[in-house]
Amino acid sequence: MAVRATKLGALDFLEKPLSTDKLLVTLENALRITRLEDENRELRHKLGKHELVGSGPEMQKLLAQIARVGASETRVCILGETGTGKELVARAIHEKSGRHDNAFVTLNCAAVPAELIESELFGHEKGAFTGAAAKHLGKFEQAEGGTLFLDEIGDMPVAMQAKLLRVLEEGEVERVGGDKTIRVNVRVLVATHRNLEELVKQNAFRSDLYHRIFVFPLTLPPLRERPEDFPELVAHFASQVAAQNGWKEKTFDSSAIAELRQYSWPGNVRELRNVVERLVLLSTDDSVTVGDVRIVLPASDSISGAHGTATSAANGAGTLAERSEAFEREVLTAEIRKHNFHMTNVARALGLERSHLYKKCQQLGIDVQSLKKSD
Repeated sequence: MAVRATKLGALDFLEKPLSTDKLLVTLENALRITRLEDENRELRHKLGKHELVGSGPEMQKLLAQIARVGASETRVCILGETGTGKELVARAIHEKSGRHDNAFVTLNCAAVPAELIESELFGHEKGAFTGAAAKHLGKFEQAEGGTLFLDEIGDMPVAMQAKLLRVLEEGEVERVGGDKTIRVNVRVLVATHRNLEELVKQNAFRSDLYHRIFVFPLTLPPLRERPEDFPELVAHFASQVAAQNGWKEKTFDSSAIAELRQYSWPGNVRELRNVVERLVLLSTDDSVTVGDVRIVLPASDSISGAHGTATSAANGAGTLAERSEAFEREVLTAEIRKHNFHMTNVARALGLERSHLYKKCQQLGIDVQSLKKSD
């Protein structure tokens, strides 16, 4: 049986007679290579989601610190504004550690109701409480031999902080409804956007737990302090978005990059990623232009001065009451975006009751749901 020269996957076949059996084996091998290439592309794509991007001085300093602390068992407290990439840093530390072959488990302390967080962390036995239909392994047991990342540790209820402290001291957990302790071997990394020292002074965070977790603080720079990294970040996100959606990859011209740098970025890298996706989707050309950026980003949020929101409201027209209302509206909108629409955190940051915050939004005509959809 004669077969002409054909390219299958990574193989080129010579033009020579092949038996049917040999041809089938050759085809199977070619398909196997193709599958491996697809798996490698998918793996690279997944890894790209967790990649720390940037070559500016702030990022180089951060990467050096990650490399230094990663190989140790030191407890790390990752500090930074919302959207700066605290979980990415925690993953990078895990990958640099001797635990990298084991699990990396996460828990957002702000996202779990106070009455459920103990069960989430330590697990529960069947019948421990209403709805506990089966035994549940908590995050500590799930992370055995690996790393447990506790995000937004500053929002953990004080009562739960005492129980976490005991686990960190003793290396043992007890499931809810259980009657025995379970030894765990887990490295705990924590993160928060809040000022833990201030929380300790306010008795909202235990000082003994603070000293347990605040061994090696890592502070992440906000995006506005990383102007050198914009070209790399934008190119990275544009490539990622195109690959995820099967779109043609688009470039960003230099004027578009310059315009992006002028924005205040209250949502930091997370917000930039969302904006890049929006620009790639909306742009009708192969290259995203400054005009596209200006359509997507509100001019009032650009960094025209040290206090952008205050400046735009103060320089506006109208009576003092009207300008004060405009200023309040801008401040509230910026805080809501900064805290990624977590209204409890917004209320806490502004010193308001949650109910009063919602009333204030209503008075100022801020529709939180519409704002969230637009973002």
